Amino acid sequence: MKQLKYSAVAIALISTLAACGGSGSDDSTPPPTDDKFEFAATEMITNLTDDVIISGYSTLAMKGEEMFLASQTLVANKTQANLLAAQEAWKAARQPWEQGESHIFGPVDSLSIDPHLDSWPLNTADLTGVLANNTGGFAADTIKGWNDDIQGFHTMEYLLFGDGVADNQKDVADLSISEAEYLMGLSEVFRDYTKTLDDAWKISHDGQAASKAYGELVKAPGTADNTFYASQVGVIQELVNGMIGIVDEVGNGKIADPFGTSAATADTSKVESQYSWNSLTDFSDNIIGVRNVYQGELTGASDKQGIIDFVKAGDESLALRVGSEIDDAIIKIQAINGSNNMPFRQAIADAEGRVRIQTAVDALSKLQASLESDVLPLLNKWKV
Repeated sequence: MKQLKYSAVAIALISTLAACGGSGSDDSTPPPTDDKFEFAATEMITNLTDDVIISGYSTLAMKGEEMFLASQTLVANKTQANLLAAQEAWKAARQPWEQGESHIFGPVDSLSIDPHLDSWPLNTADLTGVLANNTGGFAADTIKGWNDDIQGFHTMEYLLFGDGVADNQKDVADLSISEAEYLMGLSEVFRDYTKTLDDAWKISHDGQAASKAYGELVKAPGTADNTFYASQVGVIQELVNGMIGIVDEVGNGKIADPFGTSAATADTSKVESQYSWNSLTDFSDNIIGVRNVYQGELTGASDKQGIIDFVKAGDESLALRVGSEIDDAIIKIQAINGSNNMPFRQAIADAEGRVRIQTAVDALSKLQASLESDVLPLLNKWKV
């Protein structure tokens, strides 16, 4: 029995060595490495939908209502104070809209809310004709049938601030009755569209009673009745592509187009929000919107999950780097105004201003490359 016991141990050792390749094996091929990572995305997607996207659109709808009330007050009592209040209401509505451009997908696109609210450039020739033909006010339903390039933010901006060439201050005496009445009609249309957008995310994505809210579709991908998102991969891809899209638009469109190749080719007619001199605020709000999605909360709100948590699960150093690049791009955009608070429309023709603009463009290009080349490919390494 004793001899039999030793034989069993020997057999066990031989079996173990064989399983490990044996001491005499010449197989030097390294075992395959697993570079996949795990991440539970439900909490992040729910948070981004509710606390960033829907919260932002609800604020926009509230500011739309305030814009309408401010224009009503201005028409009823045309004073300089009421004009200034309406200007501030316009700027207040501009912020959630510009920050929301970091996730400009879904109803804002399918319901054509974007062109209704933010068409650019303004068609000043048609606007002049509309104002000249005023025969008793402007009904909201009539305005909705007109072209988008005489509606929305920038038409209201022109009426409120003037042409923006020498300054962004308008005397209420220069606001004609037709301009004031058209402003009120426009702001009513504006209010209606912002509410439609908010409702689409919270009640029905297409306005039909039987349809789900778009927010519910984003939060529940892969269900039998969800024709928009087959999986959480598609949702995260949409969110990251939204961030990439606005970084590209700011750097290569909003800034680069009017910037031109030299001071001689700079073109102020291509500057968005040129009448109010709000351009740099617009641009930085666009990238603050990117930060909201990345961090998972609106500025100043409590810390919750965002895209950064997904990136951190796959590559912690990348997560920190991208966060730093977002902050740097915001700082560089805000620095374009220099020490003398120069508006963007003047900076594109100023030698030192152009240097600061190029620095901001470089920061945006760096951020865009990281999002495209490093963050988006993480979806291929995600274990789902």
